[in-house]
Amino acid sequence: MNLAQATVGQLMIPVDDFDSGVAFYRDVLGLPFLFAAPPQMAFFMCGAVRLLVGVLPPGQSAQRGSAIYFSVPDIHAVHAGLVAKGVAFAAAPHLVQRSAQSELWLAQFTDPDGNQLALMSEVPL
Repeated sequence: MNLAQATVGQLMIPVDDFDSGVAFYRDVLGLPFLFAAPPQMAFFMCGAVRLLVGVLPPGQSAQRGSAIYFSVPDIHAVHAGLVAKGVAFAAAPHLVQRSAQSELWLAQFTDPDGNQLALMSEVPL
């Protein structure tokens, strides 16, 4: 048995402050809010994947290493909307790869707790 047929069901995003974490993912990023189990957990949907935004137990440090890439159809429009809401990006959307069929664009940013996030868009040619 292995994970060849598995799908990602949920990702955990560690935050230091529950209320500001919920506000960022709900109000700034606009992810659909599902439910909360305060003071430690709030759940959001992103396509078919559920995101758990959670405060870690006392004494446990956050493991911030994996970036979450949000696939969007129009990276320039989403980028502009998030910048208008105060999100600081490392750089404007930029082309990272071109094939005969499409271009891959990226724009990296962080949440208020330093979690690595990014927008990505595959644009057909």
